Order: sequence, then C-alpha cells, then structure tokens
Amino acid sequence: MPPKKAPSPAASASAAAPAPAGPPGSGLSQVQRALRKLGLVRDIDFALYLPMRYEDETRIVRLADTRDGDMAQVEGVITECEVVYRPRRQLLATIDDGSDTCQLRFFNFYPSQQKQLAVGAQVRVRGEVRGGFVGRQMMHPTVKAAGTALPNALTPVYSTVAGLAQPVLRREVRSGLARAVLDETIPVQIGLRGAWDLRSALSFLHYPTPDVSIAALEDHSHPAWQRIKAEELLAQQLSQLQARLERAAQRAPVLPASTEPVATSLHAQLLAVLPFGLTGAQQRVGEEISADLHRQIPMHRLLQGDVGSGKTVVAALAAARCIDAGFQCALMAPTEILAAQHFGKLVGWLDPLLAARGLRVAWLTGSQKKKERDEMSAAVESGQAALVIGTHAVISEKVRFKNLALAIIDEQHRFGVAQRLALRGKAGGGTFSPPEASPHPPEGGQSGLGRPGAGLEPHLLMMSATPIPRTLAMSYYADLDVSTLDELPPGRTPIVTKLVADHRRDEVIDRIHAQIAQGRQVYWVCPLIEESEAVDLRNATETRDELADTLGEPIQVGLLHSRMPTAEKQAVMAAFTANEIQVLVSTTVIEVGVDVPNASLMVIEHAERFGLSQLHQLRGRVGRGAAASACVLLYAPGDSGRVGEAARARLKAMAETGDGFEIARRDLEIRGPGEFLGARQSGAPLLRFADLTTDTLLLDWARELAPVMLQKHPELAQRHIDRWLGTKAEYLKA
Repeated sequence: MPPKKAPSPAASASAAAPAPAGPPGSGLSQVQRALRKLGLVRDIDFALYLPMRYEDETRIVRLADTRDGDMAQVEGVITECEVVYRPRRQLLATIDDGSDTCQLRFFNFYPSQQKQLAVGAQVRVRGEVRGGFVGRQMMHPTVKAAGTALPNALTPVYSTVAGLAQPVLRREVRSGLARAVLDETIPVQIGLRGAWDLRSALSFLHYPTPDVSIAALEDHSHPAWQRIKAEELLAQQLSQLQARLERAAQRAPVLPASTEPVATSLHAQLLAVLPFGLTGAQQRVGEEISADLHRQIPMHRLLQGDVGSGKTVVAALAAARCIDAGFQCALMAPTEILAAQHFGKLVGWLDPLLAARGLRVAWLTGSQKKKERDEMSAAVESGQAALVIGTHAVISEKVRFKNLALAIIDEQHRFGVAQRLALRGKAGGGTFSPPEASPHPPEGGQSGLGRPGAGLEPHLLMMSATPIPRTLAMSYYADLDVSTLDELPPGRTPIVTKLVADHRRDEVIDRIHAQIAQGRQVYWVCPLIEESEAVDLRNATETRDELADTLGEPIQVGLLHSRMPTAEKQAVMAAFTANEIQVLVSTTVIEVGVDVPNASLMVIEHAERFGLSQLHQLRGRVGRGAAASACVLLYAPGDSGRVGEAARARLKAMAETGDGFEIARRDLEIRGPGEFLGARQSGAPLLRFADLTTDTLLLDWARELAPVMLQKHPELAQRHIDRWLGTKAEYLKA
C-alpha cells in the first residue's frame, strides 16, 4: 500500500458530522457535494469505495511492440507539433521513441498542452494505440514529462459524478483509507482463516501490484475480493437476522380464528360464496397466514405466486380472519386500476356479508372528490369500514384507523420503503383501540392490547406476482417468511408465446382479425419509451389510430394510459370487460391486476425494450379463460439486424418457458439483484460486490455464521453491521 498522506480538507469535511441545516448541500464545496452524492461520508465509506477498473502506468513499452487496440505507455521525443483546421480545429503532434513513431491527436486542448508538446520535448504519453493509414495514432492521450518515477501499483479508476475528477477522487479515497478503522470484526475462532485480512484486502484492491491479473481483479475472482464479498454477505445476513429478532420482540394484536361459531364466521361465509374451490396451495398458504395472525409477534410474510395463482383470494380470506377478530384490514395497491380490480372482486365477495354486520368496504384514492374521501375517511376512523382498499391515499396523514391489525401490500416492490413504513405506522402506536368482542388473551398471557403506549404493530402481508429465486429469498428476503402459491387454479389455459419480427406485422393483424371473428378480444401493449411520458402517450394514441384504420369497422379499438382521468380509465376498462371494445391499446398500466377472461391474444410491441418480469406480467393478462391464448412478442432488430444480447436473452426466456419461477431465475442472471428488486429496498443494503449467482458458497457461509456471531459476539456483530451498512440497516424494518 502507498504511504499514508495527511487528510485533505475535503476529505476531513466529508468524514465529519452531517451537513449543517439549510438547503441540501449548503455550506459544502462542489467536491464535498459530489462525494456525498456518491455516498462517501465516513472514512469507512471511502475505504469500501473500490475501483471499477485499473490502468497500468507502472511500465514503459516500445511503440514497435504495441498492437492495434492496446493501452500503452511510451516515452519519446516530440518531432512535430501543429494546429490544423481541417476538417476541424485540432492539435497534432508526433512522438518518436526510437523504435517507431505515433501521431497524437487532440480535438480539445489548451495553450499549455500545445507548449507541453513543443518540438524537442521529452514526454511520456499513455492511451489506446490505433492502427491506421497514417500509422499509429493515440486520441487524447494523457501526457506527462518523461523521466518521472513510475508508480509501483496499478492506478485505480473509480466510478464518479460530474464535478469530481479522478485525481481528486483518488486523493480523497487514499486519505479516507488511511484514516479508516479496519480492525477485525469477525472472530478468528469462528470466522475466515487465510492470508487476507480486511485491511490488506482493501489496500491491495485499491492499489494492486502490477504482477496481478487485471482480469481476476475486474471479475472479482481474486482472493482479496473473496474476503471483501464474504464480509459484505455477512453484514447483510447479520442485519436481516437482527431485523427478524427485533420484530420478534414487537407485539401485534392476536387475531383468533373467530369470535363466533365457525359456520357463521365471515371466513366461513366467504368460502361458501366463492364461485370456485381453493387449490391445495391456497389452503396451505391460508393456514400459514392464520397461524401467523394468531401469534402476538407481527406477521412479516411475503406471499409470492405466479400470475393467476389466486393471491387475491388468499388476501381476502386473511382479511376475513382479521375482521372476524373485530379489527380493521387495509389493502394497498400501486395503481388505481389494480386497486379498482381488487375493490371490484372484494366488494362482490365481502360487501353483502359485511353489510349484515353493519360494516362495509371503503375505497380511498388520490383522484376522489373531497366529499367522497372525507366520507370514506370518517368510516375508517369510526371502524365502520372493516376493510380499506386503495392506493397511496391509504397512508395519507388524514386517514386514521380505529384499530388496524392487518396491512396487505400488493406488488410490494412497486412501493418505496418510506411508504411501507407509513402503512405500518397506521396501527396508531399508543392509540390502538381494542375490539370489544375479542376476549381471547394472547399466547403467553396479557399483551397490554389497547393500553396507551402499547405500541402495537399491524401484521404485514406483502404480495408479489414476481416469484423470487432461491438465492434472493436466502439473502435479500431472509428477514421474511415466504409463502408460495405454486399451483394454478383449474381452468387456466397454457399461453403460447411467439417471437415475431416487426416486418411481419401484417401477419399479426390477420391473427387479430381471426380472434375477433371467434368473439375473442385482444390487448396491444405499446413500446416503452423511457425518455418521455409524452412520447409514450403520443405513440399509444398513434398506434390506436393506425389499428382502428387497419382493422376497420365494426371493430372497436380502445385506448388506455396512465395519464387519463380515473373515470375515463374505468369507463374504458368497463367497456373492454363488456366486449364493447375488441382491441385495447395500452401502455404498461395493464401490467398487473387486469382480469378479462375473454381476452385471448396479447401483442407486445417493441418487446425488446421491456424487462423480463414485465413481459411475463403482461403475458399473464391472457389465458384467464377457457379459450386457447397466445402472446406475440413483436421485436424490431437494430441497425445491425439483431437485438442486443440482454434483450435477446429476455425474448428467448419468454419463448422457452411460462414458469414464473424459471423466468425469475433467468431475470436474476440477466439483470442482477439490484435491478431485480426494484424499489423494494430503496436506500437499503443492496450488495455492491457479491454476486448471488456465483457466490453461493460464501452466502451459505454467511448464513451459517450470522446466528452464531449474533449470539456469542453481539458487539462485534453490531460493529460489523455499522461498518458495512451504517443507517441503511433501518430500511430492513420495511
């Protein structure tokens, strides 16, 4: 490791206490603001900020020994230097190292650079050597005076942001690394044994010796990397286990199966009115949830199931258990369309049963008129609304529950951490009101239910139609209990998936005609254009108009997008459900929750632009009835005549399997855990260095060690978590 340097002013400030009060960044220099943007605040943050790649400036090579594409550093004399103006202003210089010559070309340059490259100057240049008609060339190489000492380590290149140059960032990282406390937190008797302790591993990875394989550094396979990844995985496992233990110390209302005779309970009545029987998987998961609700430890369960596996029914039965015990239940969905879908189903099933008890289902969304929202909020506060369904409006400050005991979050990865925490906070802390008709004491004696300051937590059930691969369940979701609906209800038809190039669009139009002639309906999902929602909207509108012209009368083509007023969206969906609209052109607003059994064909335009999970969700909108269903993935090859490698992998996976768990596994391989998780862990400890697809042995080691370390060495465990995660561990409570 290079010799330690005194802390720079910028680093000292960045490692100090949080920024002073006032507007974000007030009182901070541009460098300090940039460092904070990268999350570099504590000394340990700098030490753990590892290079993304390296440059070898430790040796000089002969020009004659270089090949086209080599990154090379050469020393020689400048034999020519001039500014030319055709085809544009540029500085051209020629260096001769005695073995050959190389032209140096600069399109952006300062007078000082021109002076540095004066004829006769002895210089050292480093850049990519390119072969060409005029001989060797380097574009914008770095230039130094010849003869200066060569470094004895590879030069780190860090990911950076605007306003933070590499030399400045290198200086700050070096300074933070020198100051950081890097003593061992893993007890020798139970931890890692080997040559690499944390300090030596970090020092080596910031400043590797030139004899090491750069490939082994950059693909994270070097033994020093193994030490870092093991430490990171252990911190993540410790924090997950700690979150689970903290939750076990909290108290939730105990929800007995029923306070009435079994036959007249809401749960039993709901089962009786359902127009179908439960699958074995639904019965099993329902029992798992009921067992959780009967305990005084807050449930923290993830219900995962493939598209169409019947998660809504399981949620409704859990809500019935909650209402039977005399409490309120809230169900929050990310979009109004999905919330309305749940509302429609649950009202149909539960409203008549609740009305007989003097209770109701409430509906809360941001688009409601004030009068209606106030009326619903009053019903929630009085307890008359036993089940509350809605969007983010459910967690607004004005909505107060009388005795919320169960919170259900659908498509939980679409909500941020703060939103999920806000819903949990709706239990009311010390103002929780006990239901008069719930005399059952909790297991183990009195819980203080309803006493001021009791601080009860609601039970939390999160639902996801994106199945979680085993490695993610073992790591990012280790603090959750996971229930899986691995059985589709009878009557779901297999969906045939076809890949069709865009130039065969006419064949797709013929297929649409054939489906409509059989009385079926069609979804046409428009491409995702990330740059602009307005472009998305224009594109969807144009597509609707083109399809209406092409398909002709009497086929009705509707349009659905996120910026339409809620009433208009509901009207379009109602018309599509009633088969008054035969083709629905939509943006991804129909990704989840839309259930129209008569729709048998899904066309996804520019499918190469969509994520794999999203494609699978969209495909799940068809195959919900008895008719054979198909999904057509229209893709547009690029200028090269092919789609990109990742897009090709996604389309191939869609064509080869309809199994959501296999789709999820491949999605993890293609995208990695950070993107896969979406907003679930917004601001939380995503793995920066470990790779769940290749580091399974290290993950197994961390899972085995974490409980031992928490039990036998709690202080070291806490220091390890603080070092790696800081305050981010708080987000695991969501």
